[in-house]
Amino acid sequence: MALHVLCAALAAALPMVAQADKVADGGRLAPVVITALPPSSPLVIETDPKIPRQPLPAADGADYLKTIPGFTAVRSGGANADPVLRGMFGSRLNILVDDTTMLGACPSRMDTPVSYIAPENFDELVVVKGPQTVLWGPGASAGTVRFERSKPVFTEEDAPVRFEGSVVGGSWGRNDQNADLIAGNEHIYARVAANHSHSQNYKDGNGDEVPSRWDKWNVDLAVGLTPDTDTLYELTAGVGDGEARSAGRGMDGTRFKRESIGFRFEKENITPWLEKVEARVYHNYADHVMDNYKLRDPDPASSMPMAMASNVDRTTNGGRVAGTFRLAETVKLTSGLDARHDTHRARSAMAMGSGGHGGMGGHGSSMGSMSGMGGMSVDYQSKPRVKDAAFDNIGVFGELRWELADERRVITGLRIDRAEVKDYRTTSPTYGDKRSKTLPSAFARYEADLSSLPVSWYVGLGHVQRMPDYWELFSPTMGPAGSVNAFSAIKPEKTTQLDVGADYHGDNFDAWISAYAGHVTDYILFDYNVHAMGGGHGAASRAENINARTLGGELGAGYNWTSAWRTEASLAYAWGRMSGGGALPQQPPLEVRLSASYDDGTWSFGALWRLVASQNRYSDGLGNVASKDFGATPGYGVLSLNGGYAIDKRWQLNVGIDNLLDKTYHEHLNMAGNGAWGYSGTTAINEPGRTVWARLGMKF
Repeated sequence: MALHVLCAALAAALPMVAQADKVADGGRLAPVVITALPPSSPLVIETDPKIPRQPLPAADGADYLKTIPGFTAVRSGGANADPVLRGMFGSRLNILVDDTTMLGACPSRMDTPVSYIAPENFDELVVVKGPQTVLWGPGASAGTVRFERSKPVFTEEDAPVRFEGSVVGGSWGRNDQNADLIAGNEHIYARVAANHSHSQNYKDGNGDEVPSRWDKWNVDLAVGLTPDTDTLYELTAGVGDGEARSAGRGMDGTRFKRESIGFRFEKENITPWLEKVEARVYHNYADHVMDNYKLRDPDPASSMPMAMASNVDRTTNGGRVAGTFRLAETVKLTSGLDARHDTHRARSAMAMGSGGHGGMGGHGSSMGSMSGMGGMSVDYQSKPRVKDAAFDNIGVFGELRWELADERRVITGLRIDRAEVKDYRTTSPTYGDKRSKTLPSAFARYEADLSSLPVSWYVGLGHVQRMPDYWELFSPTMGPAGSVNAFSAIKPEKTTQLDVGADYHGDNFDAWISAYAGHVTDYILFDYNVHAMGGGHGAASRAENINARTLGGELGAGYNWTSAWRTEASLAYAWGRMSGGGALPQQPPLEVRLSASYDDGTWSFGALWRLVASQNRYSDGLGNVASKDFGATPGYGVLSLNGGYAIDKRWQLNVGIDNLLDKTYHEHLNMAGNGAWGYSGTTAINEPGRTVWARLGMKF
């Protein structure tokens, strides 16, 4: 389906190439490749996700975020990594798609929120680090990530059709197709954004095959009415699906089905005191299947010796309304309300027959077909879906910006959330119980621009109270000592954090720094050093609350030696300590990126040297719902090269070699391989070896 849509979009758009005077934006495509992103301001990072990146990212959002200093990810295979910002994981990082929430369903986060995001289908990626905004939903103690599509703007002089797309080919059978087609005029537009991504198993630097194949696609449609330049009515709909092999799990993901519907209204320049009103409603649905037979053979020596399948889904309905008020010439207030209701359901089945299949075989084998069950029959689809949890959240917020002078400003925000969750598990001792909590969050930040130097700086203090999420209340085998389960006893997490930062923008030299220090009360920790009777497959886990301290930051600098030559460097470090002693688990080690690039507008060349220190601060068996510490990690350095050529205003070619020296290495944040593939429980999943790729981009 995805390929048909992409071909149709290309067929409709390619005839426009001949019209040289109709190029959208009127500019040549730059051949540059992004290797690391500096902040757009001392606190905020903004980037175009359509610009090529190195290393070549996977099909979803986590690898795109890793180009931003401070971000890392937990690898479980080739795709579907779980992003981590400053050592903080899960719902501490608020991830939004067009300002809506898309939640995964897997109890151990196989389908992370970014699994359902195709970054090149969006126009802008915006990141706010730390608890320094209250506008975009509850619980964002680590930061806020927004994948956004911009409203298309047409004038009488513009061409009625715009197209931007790319094709990618590379090692391990990598092939991607991306298409973004917009047609319209001043009063109406339609937009189709589609992608398809495929990769086989990759090999590490030793030449060993890592179970990591994926195949994914997404299609999104938007139709908008713009009766005038200040008004927008937009209806959106989207679907997607895919499957992915996972080296780090006892099952693979054989369905990542997504359905999205939304409507938004915007009105600007209403009165001198009311600048903007915006409203949005949405429905997002994730239908996820995990099994151990379609993309692998069941392991008779494991806790799942027979063919098994688990089908979980998550329905999220929500809305947001906000207004921007000009209270005075120097004072602006954005306030509003958002609400969200989501339910989680599950069903599962085991094989009724036996026998092999024509699929992928064991670890190290060639991939084969991604379908086929042979003689096995796992009839989960005839079983009813059983609801086990429901969440509700309604929040009111206000964020005020006060311009004290041309170069000084104060930004403050307050948010109050009412969160409620109900346990629908009939086998649970808390069946039918409901938990509710009122959770305040707030921040205050002072920003200033120096008049004597091109320097901006800020200092901000934020506090966030976060309701435990599905994975923290329902996934653990046990709750805190003395409790009947996690649902009954896990407390909301409370984070207080100081953020400071500055940036300098000179004629040829620029530099920036952002740092933080925080205290987390009732930090939610997973302990895998426990044993439980029964409890299904997988390791036993206990969720508990502790107190923790965090500290770290990011800094970077760049210098333009000529109009074409530039060098850059960045550093990121995260540190955490538990109040009872010991390292806070799942903290990434010190990372440095050094890069040099040449870009004359037609040709570009670049080199990236990524240096990561060893990590000797760990806490064995402690972590989160998806991963845990299992030892120290050695340091490593990885060298990558890229080049580009802007063929003309419409066509751009980029090539790259990631991990040029074919190093064998693994990240500290790692799920560890699964025994079904021949890994031990403490064997980390290695990163890809030398990877060669090429990307052809087009825009008109």
